[in-house]
Amino acid sequence: MATSPVLRATAAFTAAVLLSLAGCSDNGDKDGDGDGAEQDLAGQKLDWNDCPAPSAAEGGGDAPSPLPGGSKWQCSFMNVPRDYAKPDGETIELALIRVKARDTKNRIGSLIFNFGGPGGSGVTGLPSLAANYEKLRSRYDLVSFDPRGVGRSVGVECHDDEQLDEYYAQDSTPDDAAEEKTFTESLAEYASACEENSGDELPYVGTTNAARDLDLMRQVLGDDKLYYFGISYGTELGGVYAHLFPKRVGRAVFDAVVDPTQPSEQGSLGQARGFQLALDNFAQDCVDRGEECTLPGRTVKEIEEFIADLIKRLDKKPVKGIGERRLTQSHAANGILQTLYSKDYWQYLEQGLDEADGGNGELLLTLSDSMNGRSPDGSYSNIGAANASINCVDYKARYDLEQTKATLPEFRKVSPVFGDFLGWGLLGCSQWPVDGEWDTPDVSAPGSAPILVIGNTGDPATPYAGARKMAEELGKGVGIELTYRGEGHGAYNSGDACVQGAVNAYLLEGKVPAAGTVCQ
Repeated sequence: MATSPVLRATAAFTAAVLLSLAGCSDNGDKDGDGDGAEQDLAGQKLDWNDCPAPSAAEGGGDAPSPLPGGSKWQCSFMNVPRDYAKPDGETIELALIRVKARDTKNRIGSLIFNFGGPGGSGVTGLPSLAANYEKLRSRYDLVSFDPRGVGRSVGVECHDDEQLDEYYAQDSTPDDAAEEKTFTESLAEYASACEENSGDELPYVGTTNAARDLDLMRQVLGDDKLYYFGISYGTELGGVYAHLFPKRVGRAVFDAVVDPTQPSEQGSLGQARGFQLALDNFAQDCVDRGEECTLPGRTVKEIEEFIADLIKRLDKKPVKGIGERRLTQSHAANGILQTLYSKDYWQYLEQGLDEADGGNGELLLTLSDSMNGRSPDGSYSNIGAANASINCVDYKARYDLEQTKATLPEFRKVSPVFGDFLGWGLLGCSQWPVDGEWDTPDVSAPGSAPILVIGNTGDPATPYAGARKMAEELGKGVGIELTYRGEGHGAYNSGDACVQGAVNAYLLEGKVPAAGTVCQ
């Protein structure tokens, strides 16, 4: 999906937002063994060591702490071809992280995670979420990685921190010709900065190359089959892998599923519907709590009109934020969207809206910063740059100003609150220096082992219908759909016992749930 300064491919990562996959040129033999150069790389030995503190591009912070019981995280780098069409050419390094299985006697292999984005660092993501997967660690080494272009894996660089502060604060829903000119010029400057700072890498960061990296990783880790857990954009990456290497799929789970049949515009419209639905549910919860809810309005419509009016007021007059930084309209929309990823965040949405209405935008700006990968010290991870780069090298669609404006009525109809932001986001790849590869990714995988595909009826970022489409595209007997009737982005990490029981039984024991299973 095209990106905007407001949202990150919310096919985004639970700590990143807006959507997302790369050319399906086969670059090699489907399910074949690869050529000599790739075979040499498959035989490399990884040097596992204690993990360092995350780099600035990964978001900074402290080195991951041992898990309860004392198991330590280990990190390494794996060499992969920069260009799989030239496997004996230059190589690049991918950053990996793992923690070993508890039951070594009954170990199955390595379970590789991709948490989405695109652009999210798995090296930082896995330790922060590992408690959710402790059951799976009984028989798997838990493994994740920074995909190419992300974090320490030759991370894409575009603007510097000061420029990004200005970029994310700008008006991303222009109201007149002058604002349109300013907005389109800023997108051109951003694309130019990406080309200047990372132009050699931009053609190679797409999802097809990432899928080939997954297969090389499988071999280097010593597994005959790929064991995989993909979330959000990670489901698209998994689908592309299954298409390229169907006979190498072992057990795989796709959670918070991206619809592989929707081109850019339809995908963004689907997200607009999804986020509007999540906002409707938030507003209804507020109504149901009556006097406990601090927001003005006693109906869903009144509460959402208040939110839309607040965003419009911020367009004209930003309010106090953090230090010298103000809460702008774009920051507010971004912060609101961040809170809709989980029902657990609704309390912060209510508080942030109430405070911003009173002139204090600190909380909503903090939420927006989190979405954009900004640390309190003012440094940014490269999640935004990686997200834009991967999306734009994957998708062919390039919208110009007039085409984008023509879509806005439909976006506004689908979502009165978020329609403008997501509609204008179609311009995100308009001036990208590298062509896109496809309209939609091919995920058909005849001959693959079953893949468990989980859809959440209340998912805002990857709407529920996408799971059915993914299961259908994978093929009969391959895509096994499971429905979770809940809220938030994803299902397994909701803690629902039914979902976790089905996933654990499949990954640990190979028990495939009946197609059409519903958890509620």
